[in-house]
Amino acid sequence: MSDLDRLTEIAAKAERLRALHAGPRMLVLPNAWDAASAKVFEAAGFAAIATTSGGVSAALGFQDHELAPVDEMAAAANRIAGAVTVPVSVDFEAGYQLTPGEIVERLLVIGAAGMNLEDSDHHSHAALIPMEVQAERLAAVKAAARAAGVDFFLNARVDVFLHKLGSAEEQLAEGLRRARLYQEAGADCIYPIMLADEAMISELVEAVGPINVNLRRGGPLSLERVTALGVRRVTYASSLFRETMGALEGIARELQAESTGGPK
Repeated sequence: MSDLDRLTEIAAKAERLRALHAGPRMLVLPNAWDAASAKVFEAAGFAAIATTSGGVSAALGFQDHELAPVDEMAAAANRIAGAVTVPVSVDFEAGYQLTPGEIVERLLVIGAAGMNLEDSDHHSHAALIPMEVQAERLAAVKAAARAAGVDFFLNARVDVFLHKLGSAEEQLAEGLRRARLYQEAGADCIYPIMLADEAMISELVEAVGPINVNLRRGGPLSLERVTALGVRRVTYASSLFRETMGALEGIARELQAESTGGPK
């Protein structure tokens, strides 16, 4: 495949991912951590797949939050995107201290249709990157992508609820400020990770439109409920990876018990 053909394919997948956010049904993206899990999700019929930095880094032997080398994380994302035909949105954490142009170059090599970019600060004592700095970065990533010929679907993560900064009212106020600013900067969707309060979710939906909510199986929020609240996209973060590893731990204990003749 020529470079032009590959670029055209990536651009088409980015537009397909954007169209999936427009309905008519909720876009549900399971989070893959390797090529094998991505293939399982595609075979189950999902129209698109997301990656999970927590699951990918753990599978590579590292902790989350940009403690894994970017080259290894990008290579894993490349294998995931190459294993399936559906669009893949890559969890690119906070950008691994790369420039916007370098981020776009990595995404093009991966073949990503979209990406998450979070506003947690993993490299200083601050919990969050200043919102104006993050907004400039989002705008620069958008501009670099469009200049390269691909309008990646940009999912801007708002981490104030993750870090629980202030009271619930203060978190919502800060989350709304960041969400509006990121949307103005060109973000296609806002991702208030760890937000589970229905009233707050409704307020964010009303304020900025498309938002991504993370669920977990058996958690306090259901897919049906967040759909009723106006949410357009659901992901599962690293919960599917953790649940799978929990099942594997049970199997391992059974095998060990069987091999030693001990209790299961």
